[in-house]
Amino acid sequence: MAHHGYSRDHRPDRPQIVYGLLCDREGRPIAVEVFEGNTADPATIAAQVTKLKRRFHLERVVLVGDRGMITTARIRETIKPAGLDWISCLRAGQIQDLAEGPLQIELFDERDIAAITSSDYPGERLIACRNATLAAERQRKREALLVATETDLARIRDATRRKRAPFHGEAGIGLAVGAVINKHKMAKHFALTITASRFDFRRNATSIAREAALDGIYVIRTSVSADVMGETEAVSAYKDLSRVERAFRTLKSVDLAIRPVHHWLSPRVGAHVFLCMMAYYVEWHLRDALKPLLFQDHDRPGAEAERASPVAPAATSQAADRKRGRRRNDQSLPISSLTDLMAHLATQTLNTAALPKAPNATFITLAKPTPLQAAAFDLIGIDPMRVQ
Repeated sequence: MAHHGYSRDHRPDRPQIVYGLLCDREGRPIAVEVFEGNTADPATIAAQVTKLKRRFHLERVVLVGDRGMITTARIRETIKPAGLDWISCLRAGQIQDLAEGPLQIELFDERDIAAITSSDYPGERLIACRNATLAAERQRKREALLVATETDLARIRDATRRKRAPFHGEAGIGLAVGAVINKHKMAKHFALTITASRFDFRRNATSIAREAALDGIYVIRTSVSADVMGETEAVSAYKDLSRVERAFRTLKSVDLAIRPVHHWLSPRVGAHVFLCMMAYYVEWHLRDALKPLLFQDHDRPGAEAERASPVAPAATSQAADRKRGRRRNDQSLPISSLTDLMAHLATQTLNTAALPKAPNATFITLAKPTPLQAAAFDLIGIDPMRVQ
């Protein structure tokens, strides 16, 4: 199954496998499948559609995926014929096209969510959102990239103007400029003048202003009707993708370490990935049950109640803020990460004792749990005395 393909780790020299993970809205893993390493992400959709419809016998399914996964081609060729609904997001170029028509910036003068329609997306709902925090961050990043690009381009310009051994040659200058432009991805925001002996540049104010007008704006596209899922719920469902991304990070990082894969046969590779998913399934439930003892927010309804809009950055509940500030929960028990809590639980021991005058008469006794261990066992519904 290992093949060379598109590598997100920028290591195209190494063979890889591709796996697709299905999660529910809470980020709980429900299925995983392994594909050959040269399989494109959108091509994995068809297998998941079949799995959802046949194996799980679901009457209604709404696929939520990012714009790279649920593409227009996948919608047309796979998702629609299967009778599934979807929620995804438009690409930057598609949003720019809408800005020349139904997407007016004035829509966000007094709100951050607006429903729009476009003939380019018949039978679909478009929900435009504007996140002010994201807009400020994108403006900051763009300015930083512009400054970095100008600094590098200025070095090339100065090299062409120096008196001693000036840098010349249209091809050589073009290659040097191209390396800078590709590095910072700012080609569209600069007007360049290259000749055999001179090089000059300036910012393209029109291009920058056009992009800046759409800072913080993203557009959700969905086939789910408004009477089934309102605008805010559709936006929330799309943003719940962050929980699925957390599942992927957990599988790939030091928590479970799905790689390296020390197997060669396809069934064993698939079994390895499946066991990693099952391990994460157990970890998910542990985190969910032990939240009062962890840094995680254990009062999500309270956090959502304090959130002005689903477009706004995620907020934490007052209970979680209080817990993190004191480093203790409301029962005065210390809070920690799941890794540290599991290490503390690992100190719980079963001791085999023998009577001095009757060495063959042994019995097993459990070390008295600490208050933290007792609370953890209670949260996960385990009585250590009965587990013996």
